[in-house]
Amino acid sequence: MTRRVLFLCTGNSARSVLAEATLRAWGVGRYEAYSAGSQPAGQVNPFAIAQLEREGFPTDNLRSKSWDEFSAETAAPMDLIVTVCDSAAGESCPIVHGDFVRVHWGLFDPAAVTGSDADKRAAFAEAHAIIQKRMRAFLDIRDDVWADKAAVKALLEPIDDVG
Repeated sequence: MTRRVLFLCTGNSARSVLAEATLRAWGVGRYEAYSAGSQPAGQVNPFAIAQLEREGFPTDNLRSKSWDEFSAETAAPMDLIVTVCDSAAGESCPIVHGDFVRVHWGLFDPAAVTGSDADKRAAFAEAHAIIQKRMRAFLDIRDDVWADKAAVKALLEPIDDVG
């Protein structure tokens, strides 16, 4: 059974897109990955695209979009929603309701880094390295655990500390 995962953030231009692209590449056959934002930026950050391309991740069909696309009555249901906002920086995460597992894997926003292009590239590389560690931990979770939402949530929540 393929499970649907939505990564939610505020702008859907960096972190959630990096997570979507990573799970899309690594979770083939097990997961369908999506991303969205509560206040989408309207375009994917070019440093996110460059980071993914540097590491050989496909970037086709990545776009900044509203989570409204996934909350409409006609939208396919999600199995898991992961918010990636950085609550330590005072960012507000989207509030979502529904019959799915919801966890928070907070991460600093590389798109908020100022300075030289080298500084920005380094921030995106660091953010993507953390996301990749979290995706490896996520993919280590056995498929049979999904029958029990409380059990899967208990396994997913500590992934926030990975990285």
